[in-house]
Formats: sequence, C-alpha cells, structure tokens
Amino acid sequence: MRTESLKFLEELTNCFGPSGFEKEPARIVKKYVSQYADGVSTDKLGSFLFTKKGSADKPVILIPGHVDEVGFIVSSINKHGFLTFNPLGGWFDQVLLGQRVKVRTAKGIVPGIIAAKPPHLLPAEERSKVVTKDKMFIDIGASNEEEAKEMGARIGNPIMPDSCFSTMEKRIFKDGKRKGTDTIAIGKAFDDRIGTFIAAEVVRTLKEQGIKHPNTVVGAATTQEEVGLRGARTTAHVVNPDVCLTLEVDIAGDVPGIEASEAPTKMGYGPSITTYDSSMIPNQELLEFVLGVAKKAKIPYQLSQIARGGTDAGIIHISNAGCPSLVIGVPTRHIHAHAGLLSLTDTENTVKLLIEVIKKLDRKTADGFTAI
Repeated sequence: MRTESLKFLEELTNCFGPSGFEKEPARIVKKYVSQYADGVSTDKLGSFLFTKKGSADKPVILIPGHVDEVGFIVSSINKHGFLTFNPLGGWFDQVLLGQRVKVRTAKGIVPGIIAAKPPHLLPAEERSKVVTKDKMFIDIGASNEEEAKEMGARIGNPIMPDSCFSTMEKRIFKDGKRKGTDTIAIGKAFDDRIGTFIAAEVVRTLKEQGIKHPNTVVGAATTQEEVGLRGARTTAHVVNPDVCLTLEVDIAGDVPGIEASEAPTKMGYGPSITTYDSSMIPNQELLEFVLGVAKKAKIPYQLSQIARGGTDAGIIHISNAGCPSLVIGVPTRHIHAHAGLLSLTDTENTVKLLIEVIKKLDRKTADGFTAI
C-alpha cells in the first residue's frame, strides 16, 4: 500500500467521530479526496459525497462507507465527579471495563477510564456475573461534581475509545507452506472507516491511473449508520443511484468458538461478498455480475451471510424507486471494540474488485439488473 494511503488510513481511524459527531473524519476525507474528485458536496446530515465522472452520466454508482464509529455520550455527572454514559451504537458489556476513553469537551479532550465497583468489594455471587453498562461509570480523575464541570464535562459530551492505529507484518502459511506476507492493521473505527477509505482509494485510482469507466461514480462518507442508517437515507435521496456497492467490514469468523455457519469469512482470504443479511437480500443479477468480474480478474473473494445485522445498503436498496445493491466488505476481527484487526491485502483486493466492476458497469448492464 502507498505510504500516503496508509497515512490517510491512520489519520482517519485515529480521529474523533462517534455517531452524530462525524465532522472531523468527514473533513479528513474531504482534504484527501478532493484533489481526485470531479466534484464534492454534502447532504444536510453531514455525509460527504465525492464524484468521479466517466464517459457517461448514467448509471450512477454509489459506493458508500459510513464514517461514524461506535462511541458513547455523557448522560450525567454524579456528586463525586464520575460520568455515566449511554452508548452510541452497539457495545458488548464485557469489552468495556478498564478501557481508556477520550471525552470531548468545550475545553478539549479529557482522558478517562471506564470502571465499576471493584470486584474485591462485591459478594461472591455477584463477582461471577457480567457487569452491565448501566453499572459502569467513566473516571476522569475528578473528586466531585464541581471539579468535573471545571474540566469541561457536561451532559451531551461525546466519547470515543482511546486506541491508536498500528500495523504488523506476518508471514502467511497455508497447507503447511509459506505463501508470502501480509500486513495486519490494528486499531479502532475500522467499522466502517475502512469502507470510507476504500471508496476514496477507488476514486483516487480512477483519477491517477486515467481508468476509463462508462458511468458516474459517487463515493460517500455517510453519517450515523451505527444509530439507525440515518446518513444512508439522506445520501440516497441526494444521489438517487442506479447501483449501490456498499463498502463495509464483515465479521471474521476465524476466532475460537465461531462455527463457519455463523460467520464464514476469514481475515486474509479476500474481500467478503454478502449474499444475505437481516436488512437486505441483494439484487441477484448484480451479485452474479460481481462474482463473474472477480473470477475473471482472479481476485480472491469469500461469500458471506449475516443472520443478525445490516448495513447502509438496507436503506439505500429501498430508497426512491429502489436500487440494486450489494455489500462488499473486509473481514475484520473484534469489531465494536477498542481495537480490531484486518488485512491490508484484503483491503487492496477490495479496491481492485471495485475498480474492475466499475470498468464494466455500463447503462445496459445496470438496466439488466432490474429487467423482467
């Protein structure tokens, strides 16, 4: 991966942007991609759109990735100066205790730690139970409510995980034989800034390499996906796409305790193509078209299903008169936590797949997705 691209990914994932507070990541995307786009715009919910025109106005291909991350919001300050919070997006209680967070206030960022009543002081029967979010608090070092307020704390402050991007190299072994190397990225907010990153890289590649494409591509950094696919709704209204290729993470199933029937994709084995989730059944002609492109281009891919959960495509595919849609993702371990892992080779192959699809997706082909 290009050094400049990797730096962009690092800056994008490290920045502050829980659902409803996405201006910082949106501005980072704007700064990076504007030099490659033919036009940029926003909707009124904060989603950022960047367009690359090909040889035809139609079809319009929307490639969205949501730019918000799971986080929290301050719900109260108690008399001892500790903060209670509500989640922004889905959090598993067991991943929270002891983790560092950053609280954004009018006076700047205040560091904190998610904590609860010490286990040493709990009765034996309670120590074996999961501590739920409503029993937790954020400790910012204050000793009373006045100190916390003086530090800038107030109800409504957004909070994000305190976690920094890093990478590590590994050697790949398959069937007992060495098969090259891969770079693993570690960090927060891969869900779904990796999708936003891929959309920006697709537009950059189309521009820098002078790739001809018979359509108009609109990349989107959508907002508030984690709290109800809200930016997807407004983006779809503004763009009115003919085809949507939603860019997401997928839940990598290659960790202990997961059966292939629950999560079939693995980190490092290629992009994920979702055949079903609880919010959308993809357009079957579009699905077969993308699979055919991947096979012809010899780009590895994995088929996936998600029994519970959905993406921006769940809203976009039923927007306006409907839009043929498909979800293409990067298998990622430990999403909705302080740090996840993904393969940069998978990420680059996702970019390659999108480029190959865009090169072939003309108006006749797009019309065929909905022909009866």
